[in-house]
Amino acid sequence: MSQTTFSDSAYHLDDDLLRERLEALRPIPRISIQAFCETAEVAQVIEAAGGDRRMAKAHMRVHTGGIRAAAEHYASAPTPNLVILESQFGPAELLAELDTLADVCDPGSKVVVVGHCNDVSLYRELTRRGVSEYVLAPLSLSDLIGLVSQLFAAPDAAPLGRSIGFVGAKGGVGSSTVCHNVAWSIAKLFASDVVLADLDLAFGTANINFDKDPPQGVAEAVFSADRLDDVFLDRLLAKCGDHLSLLAAPSTLDRTYDFEAEAFTPLIEAAQRGTPSVLLDVPHAWNDWTRSVLQRIDEIVIVATPDLANLRNAKNLVDTLRRLRPNDAPPRLVLNQTGIPKRPEIDAGEFAEPLGLVPLASIAFDPAVFGMAANTGRMVCESEPKHPSVQAFAEIAHTVTGRNSAKRSQKPARSSLFGLMRRR
Repeated sequence: MSQTTFSDSAYHLDDDLLRERLEALRPIPRISIQAFCETAEVAQVIEAAGGDRRMAKAHMRVHTGGIRAAAEHYASAPTPNLVILESQFGPAELLAELDTLADVCDPGSKVVVVGHCNDVSLYRELTRRGVSEYVLAPLSLSDLIGLVSQLFAAPDAAPLGRSIGFVGAKGGVGSSTVCHNVAWSIAKLFASDVVLADLDLAFGTANINFDKDPPQGVAEAVFSADRLDDVFLDRLLAKCGDHLSLLAAPSTLDRTYDFEAEAFTPLIEAAQRGTPSVLLDVPHAWNDWTRSVLQRIDEIVIVATPDLANLRNAKNLVDTLRRLRPNDAPPRLVLNQTGIPKRPEIDAGEFAEPLGLVPLASIAFDPAVFGMAANTGRMVCESEPKHPSVQAFAEIAHTVTGRNSAKRSQKPARSSLFGLMRRR
């Protein structure tokens, strides 16, 4: 009997390889998934997959017991969109148990079997009986999410663009300025389309920084999510260059802007469908929707100035995002407004050490250049193309878009944030 290997999960994936595989996968749509597991190892992988941001829309439940437990459960309950069944039986016993499940399983449900028998004949028989996929244990996280994505993502859908969010560790650190200049750099350096969305509806500055006053923008996109498609989104975009488009905030206080957790999800997904890079200027706030946006997007850049309050806030952000995004790379760190005369500062290495990060860029304080650019509605990259910050923005642009290989540098060991506070 010929044999083959149906899964490459038998070996351990290091963190970098796991993240690389997960980055290539599509988000899972709103589906229901139930798993019936016989071993703790497979159950742990499925539960971990349920906590991944790509599975955020899916509703996952993990039960103990294999195919027999599933047949008993569905005798009195409807079957979900996807049923995952683990079985340690050999081919004959496995097929016999599946026959009992066929009587209670809805025709529209997809079934994936996780087996322990490496047998190509069994695989062919299972697919002949309508099983969507047979994978061999042990199962890896990327195997499982990739399989679900393959079963439920439209095969002819356009590739998703990359979503990148910029957030300040504290108000006034220049996160919006960095975000806007990086968006301009991506559009200019790579001649690649960019959508910049200003999510600070009350106090956003993107319209001022780009000297634009569009009649519509991000507010119309959020409040009309039910009719948000590519055509509607195009009408809301303001052109800021050959490859850069802006979704401006209204920046008015004639109403309050309280949103549900998922309010910005349709907008981000719609922008990703037609644009390679979607940059989000996220306000310095912490509520349901900002937490949801930061949990779901592909890349996060934290902008901070080198003082103790920024360090504390950045530490809280990094720790929280590591919990919310356990299978993703940690956020990037950009130090801004460094070298202000007579202001005591925390050294860049000392600032980054408690965070376990290496600063992606350090941008020096230069009020004349940045102030002139802001007052004239231009980017620093336009008004002062030879300014040192332009190189920093280019480095950030290369890194967050994946245009160059990540530089491997040893991460600093973590030290106590409160120890640093005591010393200071």
